Amino acid sequence: MIEPAIADWILHVDLDQFQASVETQRRPELRGQPLIVGGDGDPTRARQVVTCASYEARAFGVRAGMPLRAAAKKCPQAIFLPLDAPAYEQASEEVMTTLRAMSALVEVWGWDEAFVGVRTDDPERLAADIQDAIRSAAGLPSSVGIGDNKLRAKVATGFGKPAGIFRLTVENWMPVMGDRPVQALWGVGSKGAARFAEHGISTVAELADADPAELASWWGPTIGPRYRQLARGEGDTHIRVEPWVARSRSRQTTFPQDLTERADISREVADLARAITQEVVDDGRQVAKVAVTVRNSSFYTESHITSLAAPTVDSADVERAALAVLDRFPLVRPVRLLGVRVELIPTG
Repeated sequence: MIEPAIADWILHVDLDQFQASVETQRRPELRGQPLIVGGDGDPTRARQVVTCASYEARAFGVRAGMPLRAAAKKCPQAIFLPLDAPAYEQASEEVMTTLRAMSALVEVWGWDEAFVGVRTDDPERLAADIQDAIRSAAGLPSSVGIGDNKLRAKVATGFGKPAGIFRLTVENWMPVMGDRPVQALWGVGSKGAARFAEHGISTVAELADADPAELASWWGPTIGPRYRQLARGEGDTHIRVEPWVARSRSRQTTFPQDLTERADISREVADLARAITQEVVDDGRQVAKVAVTVRNSSFYTESHITSLAAPTVDSADVERAALAVLDRFPLVRPVRLLGVRVELIPTG
């Protein structure tokens, strides 16, 4: 059941260039390079699209939803990477868990964004704390929009990017947004903007002052007046909090001295697997999948995952699965960090 709640401030937390940021967190040598994530990472194959482009790639006109082939023409020097959904899901869960731990109401909107409802006298300070907490927990940059409703918070995030903070409220909405084109509004695309232009409306302020009856005649009795509300910055103030149940658990260890012996690496993975299984058993859950993460001395980070033949609460099963996954790593360089993550059978 979803529980709606009202907060004094609504913060929109958006993970900047999320998939590209996860990739550079795993492979720091990619930082500053034009990265394009999508499909299997092969831009020569048809029917594959960009799901994320780094800011460096966006400078060449690459955008999400663009065919990989077209992206390669715009930015031939880009590094193309395959979509790694398990890695993005894990990073997202780390971020959302971090937000919930800050005594905030959290409404998740996808891998890379959430609305956070808080009561505070200093929302900018809290926004900065959120950014610090996310970077500490997941190593990812984020932007935070502050608003007195969801719409203003969402729009404010765009002014804060990258990795910044911006506030939009009833007091400064029109000074900031009034002279901007209607397409600057959340939910107004290029086709909508063209249709408004046919009726002499091109800016947010002009739409905010438009006759609701005329808007209804153009767009219908529901959508027309809603556009006027968007232009005036009017929006929902409720945070809908779903009862949160962990979908996975993870443990990781960073070693004071890199591990070089296979036996030592295997022992550490086995220890992590047993420890995480005990946590799952204590929580009355069952393990469905087991993943292992390895970060080597050059900070290259790689993860692999396997599905169990059947859900289990037996630490020996989880340990065997983790060691089998470990066999998929070449382990040609010293190991700096090891992690074990288990995905759980949903409750209920």
